[in-house]
Amino acid sequence: MAAPRKLGAKWIHRVQVDGKRVSGTFDTKAAALAWEAEQRVTTPKGKAGLTKTCADAFEKYELEVSKTKRGYRWEALRLAAMAETDLGKVKMADVSTTHVAAWRDQRLRQVAPGSVTREMNLLSHVFSVARKEWKWISESPTTDVARPKSPPARNRLVSQKEIEAICVALGWRHDVVGVAPTTKQQRIALAFLFAIETAMRAGEICSLQEADVTGRVARLHITKNGLPRDVPLSARALEIWQMVPEGFGVTSATLDAMFRKAREKAGIEGMTFHDTRHEAITRLAKKLHVLDLARMVGHSDIRQLQTYYNETAADIAARL
Repeated sequence: MAAPRKLGAKWIHRVQVDGKRVSGTFDTKAAALAWEAEQRVTTPKGKAGLTKTCADAFEKYELEVSKTKRGYRWEALRLAAMAETDLGKVKMADVSTTHVAAWRDQRLRQVAPGSVTREMNLLSHVFSVARKEWKWISESPTTDVARPKSPPARNRLVSQKEIEAICVALGWRHDVVGVAPTTKQQRIALAFLFAIETAMRAGEICSLQEADVTGRVARLHITKNGLPRDVPLSARALEIWQMVPEGFGVTSATLDAMFRKAREKAGIEGMTFHDTRHEAITRLAKKLHVLDLARMVGHSDIRQLQTYYNETAADIAARL
């Protein structure tokens, strides 16, 4: 065990208790040593942490925290799955980086690294709340556990040929104007075309109502970052909206399921609905100033645009 260390006018001391590192800052060396003695006698965990398991923490978090979020369904499913793993059986008083690392490695054998990273972010917040608010633990076991290496950012664009093929698979012609859709598939085709014009996310498009569009501006009340934003509409986007002025009339889940089927029917591989955001931002970057574009698509940091701007070097060279 390291001895107290003087830093300026203060004494810094670090000790390990029950496999956990704790530290403190003191005015004198004597105070630091007294604190060390106290740490060795008392357990730095709340009483509940001695009996509750990680599964109990996952359930409590889901009921008290997840239910307040827009992503409640995803979190509830993930937390329930975590509770069924070996990690869920571990008592909060005993949970350590070793348990979390073992869970991470097991998940990496089942799902992609990006999915594991998202789940680890959720897990980290569960333990953070358990430490700060519930006092079940004194230190988060996720702090020193490395996240999986992030996969390369997607740079998938949507070609005009693919746009036409998706529309055909959904029973729609991509260049139709002034005709109301008669099926859900056709509404999804219009939502797809609208996304390419506006860079809106699927959930944002599905949430649009008649009262949300005024002139050539669409008001989004619920967005990914929780803040409302106004989206200017191109002439083509306005034409599409005028075919469904009451809204697209589909849920995000329906859009996702039917779009996947249409993609398979069209024989297109490696494309998701969210790739329309990459395509739209890449197109809009040729027309708008970077600050205007960031505001339109809801990026508070213009560096985020680099993730979605995927113009090819050949296309850039053609403009030189």
